[in-house]
This record gives sequence, C-alpha cells and structure tokens, in this order.
Amino acid sequence: MKVLVLGGGGREHALAWKIRQSRGVEELFCSPGNAGIAEIADCPPLASSDPEAVADFVARQGIDLTVVGPELPLVQGIADKIMANGRAVFGPSAGAARLEGSKVFAKQFMTRHKIPTAAYEIFDRSEQALAYIDRADRPLVIKADGLAAGKGVFIADTREKAREAIQRLMIHKAFGGAGRTVVIEECLVGREASFFAISDGQRIIPLVTCQDYKRAYDHGRGPNTGGMGSYSPALHLDRELTAHVLEKIVGPTIRGIADEGHPYRGVLYVGLMLTEDGPRVLEYNVRFGDPETQVILPRLKSDLVPLLSAAAFGDLSTVRVEWRREAAVCVIMASQGYPGHYQKGKKISDLERFTGRQDIVIFHAGTRTGPGGEIRTSGGRVLGVTGIGPTLAAARARAYEGATGVTFSGAHYRRDIAAGIDD
Repeated sequence: MKVLVLGGGGREHALAWKIRQSRGVEELFCSPGNAGIAEIADCPPLASSDPEAVADFVARQGIDLTVVGPELPLVQGIADKIMANGRAVFGPSAGAARLEGSKVFAKQFMTRHKIPTAAYEIFDRSEQALAYIDRADRPLVIKADGLAAGKGVFIADTREKAREAIQRLMIHKAFGGAGRTVVIEECLVGREASFFAISDGQRIIPLVTCQDYKRAYDHGRGPNTGGMGSYSPALHLDRELTAHVLEKIVGPTIRGIADEGHPYRGVLYVGLMLTEDGPRVLEYNVRFGDPETQVILPRLKSDLVPLLSAAAFGDLSTVRVEWRREAAVCVIMASQGYPGHYQKGKKISDLERFTGRQDIVIFHAGTRTGPGGEIRTSGGRVLGVTGIGPTLAAARARAYEGATGVTFSGAHYRRDIAAGIDD
C-alpha cells in the first residue's frame, strides 16, 4: 500500500510515525515534510496549495490513501480533486470543510441543526458591527469569517478592544478577505475542552480525550499560539460527558452535514466550552489537532491505517480500535520570540540521545536538514517532545526529560504542561 501525508509539522510527523508502523504500508510519502519526517518517508516537493498538482501526483504514483494534515488544502477542495480521480483520501470535501473554513457557515449550521453554541450576530459592514458593539454587553468574542492562521479570534472585555478588533479585521484588512465578514459572539464562561472523532459519513468512532495549552507562557499567560503542549487522557472529559457530546454535538453535526449533501469522511475536532449549562461549541476544525495528535497517536495500540482507510472508503463498521492505558504528555519546544518574530537556522543538538526510546518520542515540526546533515530550526514551533508513562505524572516527567535533554539556542517551552493534573 502507498500512503501520502500532506503537511510538514508536528501533527504530520506523528501521523507519518504511526502510519510507518503499519505492516500494510510499503511506501510512505510526506510533502513537504521536515527533517524528522524525512528519516521515515520520501518527501517530494509538492505544493498543497495546488490541488491539481497534488491530485496528479497521487494518480501518477498510484497512491492508495492520501491523509491531509492542515485545514487550508481541505477548504480549497483538495479531497474533491483526489476523489475525482478515483483515489481514496482521508479528509472532508470542500463542502464539509466549510465547518472550519467559514465561521458564518458554522454558526448558521449549528442554528439549523440545534447544536448548542454561543449566541451570535453576523456583520458584513464595519459601521453596523461598530454600532452593535456600542450597545452590546461585554465581554465579546469577535471572529473573522475565514481562515486566518489561528489569529482571527479576539476576546474583547472592553468597548475599545472590541472596536480595535473590528478595525483590524474589517477596515485595515489585516487578514485580507478572511475578515470581510465577522461573527460577534457572547463570551462563554467555563473550561475549554477538545473532542476528536473519526467519521465515515455516517458512523462515528471517538478518539481518546486530550487537552492542549494555547498560551505561550506558564499559567496561561502571554499571546495565543498554535499550541504549546497537550496531555491525554483529559480527566475532565469523563464517560458521561463524552456520551453527552457524542449525542448532542458530534452526532447531529455528522448527520446534519450529510443531510446537506456533504458526507463527512475524516476527523472532526470540536472545540468546546464546558459551561454550567452544558457543553457549547466554540469552533469546528476539520483536521487533527497540533499538538493533540502527538499525544493521541502514541496511545493508539491498533493499526492507524485501517481506521483512516475505512473512513475514507465510507465504512467503519468492521474497524476495531484499541487504546493503551498509558498516559501521554507533549511539551512543545519553540523558537525564542514565538509566536512573534523569531530567528531560524539554530542547530539542534542531542536528538540522538532519545533514538529508540519507547517512552520518549520526539516529533519534528519546524526543522530542516543543514548542509552538513545537521538538524536546524526552521519554524516557530520546532519540536514536540512526547513522554509516555503509566500515569500522567510519569508521562510528564519523561516529556520534560526529553525537553531538557535536547538543546538549541533560544529554546523556549512551558514548564507547566499537565502540572497539577490528578491521575
């Protein structure tokens, strides 16, 4: 079997790492990949922003399964192009990917299908949005309609901050067309949670629970990032709450998008707020999370490829998924200055110390191979160090053993990932 993974971050390294373990996989490609992925897969120079080129590569190489990592190619219709050539792809169609690609579509979809979410208003003119802000209660959440690389959401606790967000999105067009229309929501209060499930368009298989850390610095301080760490299991998502989310949110979402003509074949990642009135949807994502994937897949005992392939072909009925009891904790090592300006090209040392370890796995994100074969930094989030152990405390200790054991100039990581979590 030939498999192609699209993407080049820590999420894609985790996917490639698990896929490489499958006995049924003869050839593994990943594009664009990174220095770590290149050790286990061929990395052809494909532009995922060019669906036609990717679909042509899939057809020419006889790729049996394409696994799409990031959201942008899915929103642009890469799954549709690949499927049109009769090849299997794990990832939703462009129609289904609107759940992430358009905040307006997602909110209106939730209203149509009675899925619990925050109260909201939609504006496509800045003067109307500003007038609404002047009379609305605060705090407010202001979201760009389109994809904005994770930077299009603003939490405003004052009128001034809310007005600044509208000016940045709609007047100054900081994110181009993504901010042409905005959603203004009530600010929900509670605990955030992430929920992942795989669907074949009808059936649903939930994944193990996990939790990520968005802020750059310890104790939830600093700017939002793509994610500075994660752990699994998330003890606050117990069996009863999981069943509720499946019944009231995930099930209606999968049925609803199918009823609208777009069967969902892929992984659905629901961002939740656990409020006093029950779980509410903050947002949909149509791909695996990063760094959540780096703690989910090390806990997967069974083969990943049959699960992804069955979802892609529309029949999960015969798939059985087994999970390890062990916990996993991932600590992200980032470049100094991230998520702001940072330098690239720093040499990474001592990675080889952890080669072959079963309890510490290092996933590459922003890395490249230097002219002398050395590994160097090439992004903001550089490495994801995952520790695996019988308890969260043990897994955490191993993750930090890895994070302190690998070095590069200016390396930054949070010291409080999974701290204080009861096993």
